[in-house]
Amino acid sequence: MPPVLPGRRTLLRAAAISGATLPVLAIGNRGFASSRPADLSAPLLAPEICRASFKAPVVLAEKRALKLSFNANAVCTVGVPVAKEKGFFAKHNLDVELVNFAGSTDQLLEAIATGKSDAGVGMALRWLKPLEGGFDVKIASGIHGGCLRLFARPGTGITSPADLRGKRIGVSDLTAPDHNFFAILLKGIGIDPNRDVEWTVFAADILPVALQKGEIDAFSLSDPLGWIARDRDGLVELASNLSGEYAHRTCCVLGLRGSLLRQDRDAATALVQALLEAQEWITLNPDGAAAVYAPYAKAKPEQLAAMLRSHTHAHHPLGAELRAEIAAYAAELKTVGVIKPSTDPVRYAERVTVDLLA
Repeated sequence: MPPVLPGRRTLLRAAAISGATLPVLAIGNRGFASSRPADLSAPLLAPEICRASFKAPVVLAEKRALKLSFNANAVCTVGVPVAKEKGFFAKHNLDVELVNFAGSTDQLLEAIATGKSDAGVGMALRWLKPLEGGFDVKIASGIHGGCLRLFARPGTGITSPADLRGKRIGVSDLTAPDHNFFAILLKGIGIDPNRDVEWTVFAADILPVALQKGEIDAFSLSDPLGWIARDRDGLVELASNLSGEYAHRTCCVLGLRGSLLRQDRDAATALVQALLEAQEWITLNPDGAAAVYAPYAKAKPEQLAAMLRSHTHAHHPLGAELRAEIAAYAAELKTVGVIKPSTDPVRYAERVTVDLLA
């Protein structure tokens, strides 16, 4: 009988705890393989239910320089600076240059596809539409869940998404992941997001002001700005992307340039492993992670730590599990008119993802 291997989360956490002291093998070995089927009809499982096997982490024989793009204003990308500062990249013999990218998602994906950057971290619900266009970028891993929130003022009678029919919802832009997510959520409860509500665009930091002035009835925003506005203004949180079944979905993903996968698959694998180990470290050390991220945010470290505890940084799907989650999002985005009606969600998910750790 073959030996029983420890679960992916157990070994990731061991790597996160022990850091560079964890025994590792040379390039060519692979890690964390999800066993979940890529079947859109199959239920999405809670992370603790999913089973996975683990092989040795990849440490490159020679140091490899890579560029990793991320939006430093979004606390959901905290794993990127944590992996840099806490030595997870160095442990895998990676010299990673961090690029704080503030451009559009199309520009980011083009930068990755054309080699201006080797990888990027961003929101799945912002990436999936432009990836439909054929960028040479593959999603290699989920990073975490949580961080998108929907708010209203107290005393307005709006206490749940069901109360938003005929209301005005503020968003930072009409391709934002929170717009797409809450459009999906509304559709799921019988409210047509394209006919039954009015979406109004304001700059992210103006959304709370517009709500207080009565120019909108609700607004959606991601952390840290959403969390800060809720606490400061005493807002009612109507829902988040940890509501219901979405508690077990990733929202933030890691994408890699296709040419990196073809030319240096081991470096790509090492990068995935380093970031996932950083995510496990965040789960175990939210206060430490908040201290790392604090220079990027206009929030107190204790607020940031509370945000990180509310997110699911231990949920980072791979392989079949990742494909199932991406396919589910693609199917939902079709229902709200974001993804083309002709797109097959399962085939789409197979095309835009890669399984490096099987």
